Amino acid sequence: MCGLAGIVDLNRQKVRKEDLEKMIMLIKHRGPDDEGYFIDENVGLGHCRLSIIDLSLRGHQPMINKEGRFIIVYNGEIYNYLEIRKELKDIGYRFISDTDTEVVLYAYQEWGKTCLEKFNGMWALAIYDRQKRELFCARDRFGIKPFYYYFDGKLFAFSSEIKSLLKLNLSNKPNDKVIYDFLKFGMADHTEDTFFKGVKRLLPAYWLIVNLEEAKIEKGKYWNLKICNGTQILRGNDKKYAQKFLDLFVDSVRLRLRSDVPVGSCLSGGLDSSAIVCVINNLLKGKERFAVGSRQRAFSACFNNRRLDERKYIQEVIRQTKADSNYIFPELTGLKKELEKLVWHQEEPFGGISIYAQWKVFSLAKTKGVKVLLDGQGGDENLCGYRKFYMFFLRKLLEDKKYLLFVREALSFFSSWEILSTLFIKNGLRYLPLYSRLFNVDSFFKDSFIKKWREELSHLDFGYNSSLHERLKEDIEKWSLPVLLRYEDRNSMAHSLETRLPFLDYRLVEFIASLPFSQKMRGGKSKFVVRKALRGILPEKIRLRKSKLGFDV
Repeated sequence: MCGLAGIVDLNRQKVRKEDLEKMIMLIKHRGPDDEGYFIDENVGLGHCRLSIIDLSLRGHQPMINKEGRFIIVYNGEIYNYLEIRKELKDIGYRFISDTDTEVVLYAYQEWGKTCLEKFNGMWALAIYDRQKRELFCARDRFGIKPFYYYFDGKLFAFSSEIKSLLKLNLSNKPNDKVIYDFLKFGMADHTEDTFFKGVKRLLPAYWLIVNLEEAKIEKGKYWNLKICNGTQILRGNDKKYAQKFLDLFVDSVRLRLRSDVPVGSCLSGGLDSSAIVCVINNLLKGKERFAVGSRQRAFSACFNNRRLDERKYIQEVIRQTKADSNYIFPELTGLKKELEKLVWHQEEPFGGISIYAQWKVFSLAKTKGVKVLLDGQGGDENLCGYRKFYMFFLRKLLEDKKYLLFVREALSFFSSWEILSTLFIKNGLRYLPLYSRLFNVDSFFKDSFIKKWREELSHLDFGYNSSLHERLKEDIEKWSLPVLLRYEDRNSMAHSLETRLPFLDYRLVEFIASLPFSQKMRGGKSKFVVRKALRGILPEKIRLRKSKLGFDV
Protein backbone atom coordinates (compact mmCIF):
# COMPACT_ATOMS: atom_id res chain seq x y z
CA MET A 1 0.00 0.00 0.00
CA CYS A 2 1.32 3.39 -0.91
CA GLY A 3 0.64 6.99 -1.79
CA LEU A 4 0.96 8.44 -5.27
CA ALA A 5 0.87 11.90 -6.83
CA GLY A 6 1.46 13.43 -10.22
CA ILE A 7 1.42 16.65 -12.22
CA VAL A 8 1.01 17.08 -15.97
CA ASP A 9 1.44 20.69 -17.10
CA LEU A 10 -0.48 20.89 -20.37
CA ASN A 11 1.04 24.31 -21.07
CA ARG A 12 4.35 22.42 -21.44
CA GLN A 13 5.98 24.09 -18.45
CA LYS A 14 8.53 22.00 -16.58
CA VAL A 15 7.19 20.36 -13.41
CA ARG A 16 8.93 21.47 -10.23
CA LYS A 17 10.17 18.69 -7.98
CA GLU A 18 9.36 20.76 -4.89
CA ASP A 19 5.66 20.70 -5.83
CA LEU A 20 5.69 16.91 -5.98
CA GLU A 21 7.59 16.74 -2.70
CA LYS A 22 4.96 18.89 -0.99
CA MET A 23 2.23 16.59 -2.28
CA ILE A 24 3.99 13.43 -1.14
CA MET A 25 4.90 14.89 2.25
CA LEU A 26 1.20 15.33 3.06
CA ILE A 27 0.48 11.65 2.41
CA LYS A 28 3.72 10.21 3.76
CA HIS A 29 1.70 8.21 6.31
CA ARG A 30 0.53 6.06 3.38
CA GLY A 31 4.10 5.01 2.61
CA PRO A 32 6.74 5.75 5.24
CA ASP A 33 9.26 3.16 3.99
CA ASP A 34 10.51 4.85 0.81
CA GLU A 35 9.80 7.69 -1.61
CA GLY A 36 10.80 8.59 -5.12
CA TYR A 37 10.22 11.02 -8.00
CA PHE A 38 10.31 11.09 -11.77
CA ILE A 39 10.27 14.27 -13.87
CA ASP A 40 10.30 14.45 -17.66
CA GLU A 41 9.81 18.12 -18.54
CA ASN A 42 6.06 18.77 -18.08
CA VAL A 43 5.29 15.38 -16.50
CA GLY A 44 6.08 14.62 -12.88
CA LEU A 45 5.32 11.53 -10.78
CA GLY A 46 5.79 11.03 -7.05
CA HIS A 47 5.43 8.02 -4.81
CA CYS A 48 5.78 6.97 -1.16
CA ARG A 49 5.97 3.28 -0.39
CA LEU A 50 4.61 0.99 2.28
CA SER A 51 6.69 -2.13 1.63
CA ILE A 52 4.61 -5.32 1.65
CA ILE A 53 5.90 -7.51 -1.22
CA ASP A 54 9.68 -7.66 -1.84
CA LEU A 55 10.97 -5.30 0.83
CA SER A 56 14.18 -4.56 -1.05
CA LEU A 57 15.03 -1.39 -2.98
CA ARG A 58 14.13 -3.26 -6.15
CA GLY A 59 10.55 -2.26 -5.35
CA HIS A 60 11.36 1.44 -5.49
CA GLN A 61 8.91 3.67 -7.37
CA PRO A 62 8.44 5.36 -9.74
CA MET A 63 9.46 2.19 -11.59
CA ILE A 64 10.70 2.33 -15.19
CA ASN A 65 10.58 -0.54 -17.65
CA LYS A 66 13.77 -1.87 -19.25
CA GLU A 67 13.46 0.21 -22.43
CA GLY A 68 12.67 3.39 -20.50
CA ARG A 69 9.33 3.93 -22.24
CA PHE A 70 6.85 3.23 -19.41
CA ILE A 71 6.99 4.71 -15.90
CA ILE A 72 4.55 3.60 -13.19
CA VAL A 73 3.38 4.81 -9.79
CA TYR A 74 1.06 2.33 -8.17
CA ASN A 75 -0.87 1.88 -4.93
CA GLY A 76 -2.42 -1.45 -4.01
CA GLU A 77 -1.93 -5.18 -4.36
CA ILE A 78 -2.54 -7.56 -7.26
CA TYR A 79 -3.07 -10.80 -5.40
CA ASN A 80 -2.74 -13.04 -8.46
CA TYR A 81 0.53 -11.38 -9.48
CA LEU A 82 2.46 -14.66 -9.33
CA GLU A 83 0.16 -16.26 -11.90
CA ILE A 84 0.34 -13.21 -14.21
CA ARG A 85 4.12 -13.07 -13.73
CA LYS A 86 4.40 -16.67 -14.93
CA GLU A 87 2.26 -15.86 -17.96
CA LEU A 88 4.52 -12.92 -18.82
CA LYS A 89 7.69 -14.96 -18.28
CA ASP A 90 6.35 -17.58 -20.70
CA ILE A 91 5.98 -14.80 -23.28
CA GLY A 92 9.60 -13.75 -22.74
CA TYR A 93 9.60 -11.04 -20.07
CA ARG A 94 12.37 -11.01 -17.48
CA PHE A 95 11.95 -9.55 -14.01
CA ILE A 96 14.50 -7.92 -11.73
CA SER A 97 12.27 -7.79 -8.63
CA ASP A 98 9.68 -9.95 -6.87
CA THR A 99 7.14 -7.10 -6.66
CA ASP A 100 3.64 -7.01 -8.07
CA THR A 101 4.43 -3.48 -9.30
CA GLU A 102 6.79 -4.82 -11.95
CA VAL A 103 4.13 -7.34 -12.98
CA VAL A 104 1.58 -4.52 -13.43
CA LEU A 105 4.10 -2.49 -15.45
CA TYR A 106 4.86 -5.30 -17.90
CA ALA A 107 1.23 -6.42 -18.04
CA TYR A 108 0.34 -2.95 -19.31
CA GLN A 109 3.25 -3.03 -21.75
CA GLU A 110 2.01 -6.35 -23.15
CA TRP A 111 -1.79 -5.98 -23.08
CA GLY A 112 -2.51 -2.27 -22.75
CA LYS A 113 -5.57 -1.27 -20.76
CA THR A 114 -7.10 -4.75 -21.13
CA CYS A 115 -4.55 -5.88 -18.53
CA LEU A 116 -7.00 -4.56 -15.92
CA GLU A 117 -9.32 -7.46 -16.69
CA LYS A 118 -6.60 -9.90 -15.56
CA PHE A 119 -5.97 -8.25 -12.19
CA ASN A 120 -7.50 -9.65 -9.01
CA GLY A 121 -6.92 -7.10 -6.29
CA MET A 122 -7.10 -3.44 -5.38
CA TRP A 123 -5.28 -0.64 -7.11
CA ALA A 124 -4.92 2.97 -8.13
CA LEU A 125 -2.21 3.52 -10.70
CA ALA A 126 -0.74 5.89 -13.26
CA ILE A 127 1.55 4.80 -16.11
CA TYR A 128 3.26 7.38 -18.31
CA ASP A 129 3.98 6.36 -21.90
CA ARG A 130 6.85 8.55 -23.13
CA GLN A 131 6.46 7.38 -26.72
CA LYS A 132 2.73 8.03 -27.09
CA ARG A 133 2.85 11.04 -24.76
CA GLU A 134 -0.09 9.93 -22.66
CA LEU A 135 -0.78 9.10 -19.04
CA PHE A 136 -2.87 6.03 -18.30
CA CYS A 137 -4.68 5.97 -14.93
CA ALA A 138 -6.97 3.31 -13.47
CA ARG A 139 -8.80 2.28 -10.32
CA ASP A 140 -9.88 -1.17 -9.13
CA ARG A 141 -13.34 -2.59 -9.71
CA PHE A 142 -14.79 -1.51 -6.36
CA GLY A 143 -12.72 1.59 -5.63
CA ILE A 144 -10.91 0.08 -2.65
CA LYS A 145 -7.93 2.32 -3.40
CA PRO A 146 -8.52 6.06 -3.96
CA PHE A 147 -7.61 8.19 -6.96
CA TYR A 148 -8.40 11.92 -6.97
CA TYR A 149 -7.66 14.33 -9.79
CA TYR A 150 -7.99 17.92 -10.96
CA PHE A 151 -8.25 18.91 -14.62
CA ASP A 152 -8.91 22.34 -16.12
CA GLY A 153 -7.48 21.96 -19.62
CA LYS A 154 -4.17 23.50 -18.57
CA LEU A 155 -3.22 21.21 -15.71
CA PHE A 156 -3.88 17.60 -14.77
CA ALA A 157 -2.90 16.63 -11.24
CA PHE A 158 -3.70 13.50 -9.24
CA SER A 159 -3.11 12.02 -5.81
CA SER A 160 -4.21 9.34 -3.37
CA GLU A 161 -5.69 12.03 -1.14
CA ILE A 162 -7.38 15.37 -1.70
CA LYS A 163 -5.09 17.31 0.63
CA SER A 164 -2.17 16.85 -1.78
CA LEU A 165 -4.09 18.49 -4.61
CA LEU A 166 -5.09 21.44 -2.44
CA LYS A 167 -1.39 21.97 -1.71
CA LEU A 168 -0.98 23.04 -5.35
CA ASN A 169 -3.17 26.08 -4.63
CA LEU A 170 -5.95 24.72 -6.80
CA SER A 171 -9.52 25.75 -6.13
CA ASN A 172 -10.49 24.80 -2.59
CA LYS A 173 -14.01 26.21 -2.80
CA PRO A 174 -16.80 24.07 -1.36
CA ASN A 175 -18.95 22.01 -3.70
CA ASP A 176 -22.47 23.04 -2.67
CA LYS A 177 -24.12 20.27 -4.65
CA VAL A 178 -22.25 17.57 -2.72
CA ILE A 179 -22.76 19.41 0.57
CA TYR A 180 -26.53 19.46 -0.05
CA ASP A 181 -26.56 15.70 -0.67
CA PHE A 182 -24.73 15.09 2.59
CA LEU A 183 -26.68 17.47 4.81
CA LYS A 184 -30.09 16.48 3.47
CA PHE A 185 -29.61 12.76 2.79
CA GLY A 186 -26.39 11.81 4.58
CA MET A 187 -24.84 10.75 1.26
CA ALA A 188 -21.15 10.94 0.33
CA ASP A 189 -18.82 9.34 -2.23
CA HIS A 190 -21.82 8.53 -4.45
CA THR A 191 -20.71 10.56 -7.48
CA GLU A 192 -17.40 11.53 -9.06
CA ASP A 193 -17.62 14.93 -7.35
CA THR A 194 -16.02 15.60 -3.97
CA PHE A 195 -16.74 18.23 -1.32
CA PHE A 196 -14.08 20.38 -3.01
CA LYS A 197 -15.12 22.10 -6.22
CA GLY A 198 -12.99 21.00 -9.15
CA VAL A 199 -11.54 17.94 -7.39
CA LYS A 200 -12.97 14.68 -8.68
CA ARG A 201 -12.57 11.02 -7.88
CA LEU A 202 -11.97 8.47 -10.60
CA LEU A 203 -14.94 6.16 -10.21
CA PRO A 204 -14.46 2.44 -9.47
CA ALA A 205 -13.82 0.17 -12.48
CA TYR A 206 -12.79 3.13 -14.66
CA TRP A 207 -9.65 4.02 -16.56
CA LEU A 208 -8.62 7.52 -17.58
CA ILE A 209 -6.16 8.60 -20.27
CA VAL A 210 -4.56 12.04 -20.44
CA ASN A 211 -3.52 12.96 -23.99
CA LEU A 212 -0.64 15.39 -23.55
CA GLU A 213 -0.58 16.51 -27.19
CA GLU A 214 -4.25 17.41 -27.37
CA ALA A 215 -4.61 18.47 -23.69
CA LYS A 216 -7.71 16.37 -23.15
CA ILE A 217 -8.81 13.39 -21.08
CA GLU A 218 -10.79 10.27 -21.98
CA LYS A 219 -12.52 7.91 -19.55
CA GLY A 220 -13.98 4.44 -19.89
CA LYS A 221 -15.47 1.66 -17.76
CA TYR A 222 -13.82 -1.76 -18.01
CA TRP A 223 -16.07 -3.87 -15.72
CA ASN A 224 -19.78 -4.07 -15.10
CA LEU A 225 -21.54 -6.17 -12.47
CA LYS A 226 -24.75 -7.96 -13.47
CA ILE A 227 -27.02 -9.15 -10.65
CA CYS A 228 -29.61 -11.92 -10.94
CA ASN A 229 -33.14 -10.79 -10.04
CA GLY A 230 -34.64 -14.25 -9.46
CA THR A 231 -36.16 -15.41 -6.16
CA GLN A 232 -36.80 -19.08 -6.96
CA ILE A 233 -35.83 -21.71 -4.40
CA LEU A 234 -34.25 -24.78 -5.96
CA ARG A 235 -33.19 -26.76 -2.90
CA GLY A 236 -31.33 -29.24 -5.05
CA ASN A 237 -28.87 -26.47 -5.91
CA ASP A 238 -28.14 -25.43 -2.31
CA LYS A 239 -25.24 -27.85 -1.85
CA LYS A 240 -23.71 -27.00 -5.23
CA TYR A 241 -23.92 -23.26 -4.61
CA ALA A 242 -22.47 -23.61 -1.10
CA GLN A 243 -19.49 -25.64 -2.33
CA LYS A 244 -18.75 -23.17 -5.13
CA PHE A 245 -18.94 -20.28 -2.67
CA LEU A 246 -16.61 -22.05 -0.25
CA ASP A 247 -14.05 -22.83 -2.97
CA LEU A 248 -13.97 -19.21 -4.15
CA PHE A 249 -13.94 -17.75 -0.64
CA VAL A 250 -11.11 -19.96 0.60
CA ASP A 251 -9.05 -19.09 -2.48
CA SER A 252 -9.79 -15.39 -1.99
CA VAL A 253 -8.51 -15.56 1.59
CA ARG A 254 -5.50 -17.64 0.52
CA LEU A 255 -4.44 -15.11 -2.11
CA ARG A 256 -4.80 -12.24 0.37
CA LEU A 257 -2.35 -13.91 2.72
CA ARG A 258 0.51 -13.38 0.25
CA SER A 259 2.84 -11.02 2.04
CA ASP A 260 6.43 -10.50 3.15
CA VAL A 261 5.31 -8.77 6.38
CA PRO A 262 3.12 -9.93 9.32
CA VAL A 263 -0.59 -10.44 8.57
CA GLY A 264 -3.47 -10.31 11.06
CA SER A 265 -7.27 -10.08 10.95
CA CYS A 266 -10.02 -7.80 12.16
CA LEU A 267 -12.57 -9.69 14.23
CA SER A 268 -15.85 -7.99 15.12
CA GLY A 269 -17.71 -11.17 16.05
CA GLY A 270 -19.98 -10.89 13.02
CA LEU A 271 -20.41 -13.52 10.34
CA ASP A 272 -18.00 -12.01 7.79
CA SER A 273 -14.92 -11.31 9.91
CA SER A 274 -15.41 -14.57 11.82
CA ALA A 275 -15.53 -16.46 8.51
CA ILE A 276 -12.18 -15.00 7.50
CA VAL A 277 -10.48 -15.88 10.79
CA CYS A 278 -11.84 -19.44 10.74
CA VAL A 279 -10.80 -20.03 7.12
CA ILE A 280 -7.31 -18.71 7.85
CA ASN A 281 -7.12 -21.16 10.74
CA ASN A 282 -7.87 -24.05 8.37
CA LEU A 283 -5.35 -22.80 5.80
CA LEU A 284 -2.63 -22.72 8.44
CA LYS A 285 -3.06 -26.48 8.86
CA GLY A 286 -2.05 -27.06 5.23
CA LYS A 287 1.35 -27.20 3.57
CA GLU A 288 1.38 -23.67 2.12
CA ARG A 289 3.28 -21.16 4.22
CA PHE A 290 1.87 -17.70 5.05
CA ALA A 291 3.14 -14.60 6.86
CA VAL A 292 0.69 -15.25 9.70
CA GLY A 293 2.91 -17.28 11.98
CA SER A 294 1.90 -20.48 13.74
CA ARG A 295 -0.85 -18.58 15.55
CA GLN A 296 -2.82 -15.86 13.81
CA ARG A 297 -3.55 -12.55 15.51
CA ALA A 298 -7.06 -11.09 15.67
CA PHE A 299 -7.93 -7.49 16.60
CA SER A 300 -11.27 -6.43 18.05
CA ALA A 301 -13.07 -3.37 19.42
CA CYS A 302 -14.96 -4.08 22.65
CA PHE A 303 -17.18 -2.03 24.93
CA ASN A 304 -18.21 -2.05 28.55
CA ASN A 305 -21.76 -1.36 27.35
CA ARG A 306 -23.23 -4.87 26.97
CA ARG A 307 -25.62 -3.68 24.25
CA LEU A 308 -22.66 -2.90 22.00
CA ASP A 309 -20.15 -5.48 23.15
CA GLU A 310 -19.56 -8.52 20.92
CA ARG A 311 -17.06 -10.43 23.04
CA LYS A 312 -19.39 -13.41 23.53
CA TYR A 313 -19.17 -13.99 19.76
CA ILE A 314 -15.52 -13.02 19.42
CA GLN A 315 -14.53 -15.49 22.12
CA GLU A 316 -16.36 -18.30 20.32
CA VAL A 317 -14.01 -17.76 17.36
CA ILE A 318 -10.96 -17.45 19.59
CA ARG A 319 -11.80 -20.71 21.41
CA GLN A 320 -12.17 -22.59 18.14
CA THR A 321 -9.14 -21.17 16.31
CA LYS A 322 -6.81 -20.59 19.29
CA ALA A 323 -5.98 -17.21 17.69
CA ASP A 324 -4.13 -14.57 19.67
CA SER A 325 -6.92 -12.15 20.67
CA ASN A 326 -6.18 -8.44 21.00
CA TYR A 327 -8.85 -6.13 22.42
CA ILE A 328 -9.17 -2.39 22.49
CA PHE A 329 -11.88 -0.32 24.20
CA PRO A 330 -12.71 2.92 22.33
CA GLU A 331 -13.71 5.64 24.80
CA LEU A 332 -15.18 9.12 24.58
CA THR A 333 -12.06 10.72 26.08
CA GLY A 334 -9.96 9.17 23.33
CA LEU A 335 -12.37 10.31 20.63
CA LYS A 336 -12.21 13.89 21.89
CA LYS A 337 -8.44 13.75 21.86
CA GLU A 338 -8.13 12.21 18.39
CA LEU A 339 -11.12 13.75 16.61
CA GLU A 340 -9.16 16.48 14.85
CA LYS A 341 -6.63 13.94 13.58
CA LEU A 342 -9.43 11.63 12.44
CA VAL A 343 -11.10 14.45 10.51
CA TRP A 344 -7.79 15.47 8.90
CA HIS A 345 -7.20 11.95 7.61
CA GLN A 346 -10.77 11.39 6.42
CA GLU A 347 -10.73 14.73 4.52
CA GLU A 348 -14.46 14.63 3.77
CA PRO A 349 -17.36 14.43 6.27
CA PHE A 350 -18.52 11.22 7.89
CA GLY A 351 -22.01 10.67 9.24
CA GLY A 352 -21.25 9.17 12.65
CA ILE A 353 -18.56 8.10 15.06
CA SER A 354 -18.71 4.34 14.43
CA ILE A 355 -15.59 4.69 12.27
CA TYR A 356 -13.68 5.55 15.43
CA ALA A 357 -13.92 1.92 16.57
CA GLN A 358 -12.25 0.87 13.31
CA TRP A 359 -9.64 3.61 13.78
CA LYS A 360 -8.74 2.19 17.21
CA VAL A 361 -8.52 -1.39 15.92
CA PHE A 362 -6.00 -0.28 13.29
CA SER A 363 -4.12 1.68 15.92
CA LEU A 364 -3.89 -1.43 18.09
CA ALA A 365 -2.66 -3.57 15.20
CA LYS A 366 0.11 -1.10 14.46
CA THR A 367 1.36 -1.18 18.05
CA LYS A 368 1.54 -4.99 17.79
CA GLY A 369 3.77 -4.85 14.71
CA VAL A 370 1.16 -6.08 12.22
CA LYS A 371 1.34 -4.36 8.83
CA VAL A 372 -1.48 -6.14 6.93
CA LEU A 373 -5.01 -6.88 8.14
CA LEU A 374 -7.77 -8.91 6.50
CA ASP A 375 -11.24 -7.45 7.01
CA GLY A 376 -14.83 -8.42 6.23
CA GLN A 377 -15.82 -5.23 4.41
CA GLY A 378 -18.07 -5.82 1.41
CA GLY A 379 -19.90 -8.91 2.65
CA ASP A 380 -23.03 -7.01 3.64
CA GLU A 381 -23.36 -5.29 0.28
CA ASN A 382 -22.85 -8.45 -1.78
CA LEU A 383 -24.91 -10.80 0.35
CA CYS A 384 -27.81 -8.57 1.45
CA GLY A 385 -26.52 -8.34 5.01
CA TYR A 386 -28.35 -5.14 5.83
CA ARG A 387 -31.85 -5.44 7.28
CA LYS A 388 -33.27 -3.09 4.63
CA PHE A 389 -32.67 -5.76 1.98
CA TYR A 390 -35.23 -8.01 3.61
CA MET A 391 -37.82 -5.27 3.06
CA PHE A 392 -36.92 -5.14 -0.62
CA PHE A 393 -36.95 -8.95 -0.72
CA LEU A 394 -40.45 -9.14 0.77
CA ARG A 395 -41.69 -6.53 -1.70
CA LYS A 396 -40.15 -8.54 -4.53
CA LEU A 397 -41.97 -11.68 -3.38
CA LEU A 398 -45.27 -9.79 -3.47
CA GLU A 399 -44.51 -8.44 -6.93
CA ASP A 400 -43.79 -12.00 -8.11
CA LYS A 401 -47.08 -13.16 -6.49
CA LYS A 402 -45.25 -15.63 -4.28
CA TYR A 403 -47.66 -15.02 -1.41
CA LEU A 404 -47.00 -18.19 0.58
CA LEU A 405 -43.25 -17.59 0.50
CA PHE A 406 -43.86 -13.96 1.46
CA VAL A 407 -45.83 -14.97 4.56
CA ARG A 408 -43.23 -17.57 5.56
CA GLU A 409 -40.31 -15.17 5.15
CA ALA A 410 -42.09 -12.27 6.86
CA LEU A 411 -42.95 -14.43 9.87
CA SER A 412 -39.41 -15.81 10.07
CA PHE A 413 -37.94 -12.32 10.00
CA PHE A 414 -40.29 -10.35 12.23
CA SER A 415 -40.85 -13.10 14.81
CA SER A 416 -37.15 -13.18 15.69
CA TRP A 417 -36.38 -11.38 18.94
CA GLU A 418 -32.68 -11.50 18.02
CA ILE A 419 -33.48 -9.32 14.99
CA LEU A 420 -36.01 -7.03 16.65
CA SER A 421 -33.78 -6.36 19.66
CA THR A 422 -30.99 -5.05 17.40
CA LEU A 423 -33.19 -3.31 14.85
CA PHE A 424 -32.49 0.43 14.63
CA ILE A 425 -35.74 1.83 13.24
CA LYS A 426 -34.33 5.34 13.08
CA ASN A 427 -31.64 4.27 10.59
CA GLY A 428 -34.25 2.91 8.22
CA LEU A 429 -36.50 5.94 8.12
CA ARG A 430 -34.60 7.65 5.31
CA TYR A 431 -35.60 4.83 2.96
CA LEU A 432 -39.24 5.89 3.25
CA PRO A 433 -40.50 8.10 0.41
CA LEU A 434 -42.13 10.42 2.96
CA TYR A 435 -38.94 10.85 4.97
CA SER A 436 -38.23 14.37 3.69
CA ARG A 437 -41.76 15.46 4.54
CA LEU A 438 -41.78 13.89 7.98
CA PHE A 439 -38.41 15.37 8.85
CA ASN A 440 -38.22 18.74 7.11
CA VAL A 441 -34.46 19.05 6.82
CA ASP A 442 -34.92 21.90 4.31
CA SER A 443 -36.02 24.20 7.12
CA PHE A 444 -32.42 24.31 8.35
CA PHE A 445 -31.11 25.67 5.03
CA LYS A 446 -31.17 29.14 3.54
CA ASP A 447 -33.88 29.54 0.89
CA SER A 448 -31.30 30.46 -1.75
CA PHE A 449 -29.37 27.25 -1.07
CA ILE A 450 -32.52 25.10 -1.27
CA LYS A 451 -33.77 26.67 -4.49
CA LYS A 452 -30.43 26.13 -6.16
CA TRP A 453 -30.22 22.37 -5.56
CA ARG A 454 -33.67 20.97 -4.70
CA GLU A 455 -34.89 20.29 -8.23
CA GLU A 456 -31.56 19.06 -9.54
CA LEU A 457 -31.21 16.47 -6.79
CA SER A 458 -34.81 15.30 -6.58
CA HIS A 459 -33.69 12.03 -8.25
CA LEU A 460 -31.99 10.84 -5.07
CA ASP A 461 -34.60 8.32 -3.91
CA PHE A 462 -32.11 5.82 -2.43
CA GLY A 463 -33.60 3.03 -4.45
CA TYR A 464 -36.93 2.55 -2.69
CA ASN A 465 -38.46 2.80 -6.16
CA SER A 466 -35.89 0.37 -7.55
CA SER A 467 -36.14 -3.37 -7.99
CA LEU A 468 -34.25 -5.58 -5.55
CA HIS A 469 -31.34 -6.29 -7.89
CA GLU A 470 -31.07 -2.61 -8.87
CA ARG A 471 -31.01 -1.58 -5.20
CA LEU A 472 -28.24 -4.10 -4.44
CA LYS A 473 -26.19 -2.92 -7.41
CA GLU A 474 -26.63 0.70 -6.33
CA ASP A 475 -25.43 -0.11 -2.82
CA ILE A 476 -22.29 -1.74 -4.20
CA GLU A 477 -21.54 1.00 -6.72
CA LYS A 478 -22.98 4.16 -5.19
CA TRP A 479 -24.90 4.37 -1.92
CA SER A 480 -23.09 2.24 0.62
CA LEU A 481 -19.81 0.54 -0.28
CA PRO A 482 -17.85 3.52 -1.72
CA VAL A 483 -18.06 5.63 1.43
CA LEU A 484 -17.25 2.64 3.67
CA LEU A 485 -14.17 1.93 1.56
CA ARG A 486 -13.09 5.54 1.95
CA TYR A 487 -13.42 5.25 5.74
CA GLU A 488 -11.40 2.04 5.71
CA ASP A 489 -8.66 3.36 3.43
CA ARG A 490 -8.12 6.56 5.42
CA ASN A 491 -8.29 4.85 8.81
CA SER A 492 -5.84 2.14 7.84
CA MET A 493 -3.45 4.41 5.94
CA ALA A 494 -3.39 6.85 8.87
CA HIS A 495 -1.66 4.03 10.74
CA SER A 496 0.46 2.87 7.76
CA LEU A 497 -1.53 -0.36 7.55
CA GLU A 498 -2.77 -2.27 4.53
CA THR A 499 -6.24 -3.83 4.73
CA ARG A 500 -7.33 -6.61 2.41
CA LEU A 501 -10.95 -7.54 1.72
CA PRO A 502 -11.65 -11.18 0.74
CA PHE A 503 -15.37 -10.53 0.19
CA LEU A 504 -14.44 -8.15 -2.64
CA ASP A 505 -12.60 -10.69 -4.75
CA TYR A 506 -14.26 -10.00 -8.11
CA ARG A 507 -14.65 -13.72 -8.85
CA LEU A 508 -16.59 -14.19 -5.61
CA VAL A 509 -18.67 -11.05 -6.18
CA GLU A 510 -19.61 -12.15 -9.70
CA PHE A 511 -20.60 -15.60 -8.45
CA ILE A 512 -22.76 -14.19 -5.64
CA ALA A 513 -24.36 -11.77 -8.09
CA SER A 514 -25.34 -14.69 -10.34
CA LEU A 515 -27.28 -16.42 -7.54
CA PRO A 516 -31.04 -16.03 -7.00
CA PHE A 517 -31.96 -13.96 -3.95
CA SER A 518 -33.15 -17.08 -2.14
CA GLN A 519 -29.43 -17.92 -1.75
CA LYS A 520 -28.89 -14.59 -0.01
CA MET A 521 -32.04 -14.41 2.14
CA ARG A 522 -34.04 -17.33 3.47
CA GLY A 523 -35.76 -18.30 6.67
CA GLY A 524 -35.45 -14.84 8.19
CA LYS A 525 -31.66 -14.87 7.81
CA SER A 526 -29.36 -13.08 5.41
CA LYS A 527 -26.31 -14.65 3.71
CA PHE A 528 -27.93 -18.06 3.36
CA VAL A 529 -25.25 -19.46 1.04
CA VAL A 530 -22.48 -18.36 3.41
CA ARG A 531 -24.09 -20.01 6.40
CA LYS A 532 -24.53 -23.25 4.51
CA ALA A 533 -21.02 -23.18 3.05
CA LEU A 534 -19.34 -22.57 6.41
CA ARG A 535 -21.14 -25.24 8.39
CA GLY A 536 -18.46 -27.07 10.36
CA ILE A 537 -16.02 -24.19 9.84
CA LEU A 538 -17.74 -21.41 11.79
CA PRO A 539 -18.88 -21.84 15.41
CA GLU A 540 -22.63 -22.57 15.31
CA LYS A 541 -23.39 -19.65 17.63
CA ILE A 542 -22.06 -17.30 14.97
CA ARG A 543 -23.18 -19.22 11.88
CA LEU A 544 -26.80 -19.08 13.02
CA ARG A 545 -26.87 -15.63 14.62
CA LYS A 546 -29.32 -13.04 13.29
CA SER A 547 -28.24 -10.02 15.32
CA LYS A 548 -25.88 -7.52 13.74
CA LEU A 549 -23.70 -4.77 15.17
CA GLY A 550 -20.28 -4.66 13.45
CA PHE A 551 -18.04 -1.82 14.57
CA ASP A 552 -20.84 0.05 16.35
CA VAL A 553 -20.14 2.45 19.20
